[in-house]
Amino acid sequence: MLPLPGSPSSSWAMFRARLSAVFAGADVRVCTAFWLFGLINNVLYVIILSAALDLVGPEVPKAIVLLADNIPSFVIKLCAPYFIHLVPYSYRTVLFAAISSWGMLLIALAPPYTDGGTITTKMAGVVLASLSSGAGELSFLGLTHYYGPFSQAAWGSGTGAAGLIGAGYYSITTTTIGLSVKSSLLASSILPLVMVMGFFLILPRGPLRNTASSQHHDDDLEYEEGNADVPDREDRGLLADPLERSTTSIKSSNPTINSIPWQTRFLHNFRRSRGLIYPYILPLMLVYFAEYLINQSVAPTLLFPLNKTPFTEYRSFYPTYATIYQLGVFTSRSSLPFIRVPYLYTMGSLQCLNLALLIFQALYMIFPSIYINFALIFWVGVLGGLVYVNAYANVADDMPEEEREFALGAVSVSDSAGIMLSGLVGVVGGVEEGLCAWQVGRGKDWCRKL
Repeated sequence: MLPLPGSPSSSWAMFRARLSAVFAGADVRVCTAFWLFGLINNVLYVIILSAALDLVGPEVPKAIVLLADNIPSFVIKLCAPYFIHLVPYSYRTVLFAAISSWGMLLIALAPPYTDGGTITTKMAGVVLASLSSGAGELSFLGLTHYYGPFSQAAWGSGTGAAGLIGAGYYSITTTTIGLSVKSSLLASSILPLVMVMGFFLILPRGPLRNTASSQHHDDDLEYEEGNADVPDREDRGLLADPLERSTTSIKSSNPTINSIPWQTRFLHNFRRSRGLIYPYILPLMLVYFAEYLINQSVAPTLLFPLNKTPFTEYRSFYPTYATIYQLGVFTSRSSLPFIRVPYLYTMGSLQCLNLALLIFQALYMIFPSIYINFALIFWVGVLGGLVYVNAYANVADDMPEEEREFALGAVSVSDSAGIMLSGLVGVVGGVEEGLCAWQVGRGKDWCRKL
C-alpha cells in the first residue's frame, strides 16, 4: 500500500520507493500491449453507445442500440470459450480488427435517420462490432494467463481508458469541434489497426511460443503416464466436477487427447463453468445490469432547465453523462495495482442503490443541482470498474493454473449478460419512455427536446 499523505512515511523519496515496489517486475512492452488491447477492443463499443441518440433518433429507445451492441457479444462469450482455443491468438487479433472496422464503416456510411434512412444497416454494423468486441474480450483475458498479473492490470486500465477516450472522443468531435456524426465514426474505423500493431510489434511472443498448444484448456484431460495425479483430483478447487472421473478412465484407456469425443470435452468444460457462477459471474451481472440500466434508460431523463446547467442545448446532457461515467470507470479500472476490493456483492448492492436514487431523481428531482447528478454518475462508473477488475483478479488468484485461461474467458460472459438484461428491461419495460412521459405529464418536456 502507498503511504497516506501527512504520515511519517509519506516523504517523496519513500513514496517513489513504494511506487517502484508496486510495479517491480512489470514488463513495459507487456503492459503497453495489453493496455492497447483493452483500449481498442472496447473503444468502438463506447463510441457506439455514446452515439446512440444520433444513430436512432429521439423517438427510438437508446436501449435498442444497447441490445444490438450486447446480444451478439453475449452469445459469442457464452459459446466461444469451448472452441476458440483452436484458433491461434495471432489469427484472432487480425480477424477481430477486420470485423470491427467493417462494422464501423457500415454504421458511418448508412444514411442518417434525419435523411430518411432506416436503422437496419446501422444495427448490422453494431452487431459486427459487438461480435468482435465480445470475442476479443474473452480472448485477451485468456491471454493474460500467459503474461502475469501486470497484463491483467494493464488490460483493465485500457478498458477503462476506452470508456473515457471513446465517450470523450465522440463528445469533443461532434460537440466541440463540430464534425458530422458520419465523419466522426469514419475516423474511428481505423482504430482497430492499433490492436494489430500492439500484438505483432509490441507484445513479446515468447510466453506463447513456449506454451505447448496441447495445454490450452485441456491440461486436465491430457493423458498422463501412470495416472500419477488421479488421487489429487478432488483437491483441484472450485472447478472440479464428477466428469473428471470419466476423463480419468479415458486417459487410462487411450493415451491420445484427440481420441476424446468433442461432446465429452464440451460437457466437461460446461460443468467446469458452473463453479464460476456464484463467486464471479452473478456479482458482475448484478453491477452491470444496474449501471447500464442507468446509462441507457435513466440517464437520458436526468435533465434540468438549461439556465441551471452549463449547457446550451439538451442534446449535450447525454454525452456529458457518458464521459463522466467513463472517467469513473477509468479511475477504478486503473486501481488494481494499488488497492483490492474483494467485496463483489457489496459493490453490486451499492450499484442497485444508485439505480434507485437516480430513478427517484428522474421522477421527483430530489437533487437540486446537476452537479450532484454528475457526482452520482461518476460513482456509478467507479463501482462498475472496481467490480470488473477485482472479479477477474479474484479468478486469477483462486483458480488453479491449468484452469485459469478457461475461467477468465468463461467469466467474461457476465458483463454482457447483465448489460443485455438491462437492455431488455429498458425496452420491454419502457423505462426511458415511462420516465419521460411522467416528466412531460408534469410540465417538464425537456426529454422531448433532445
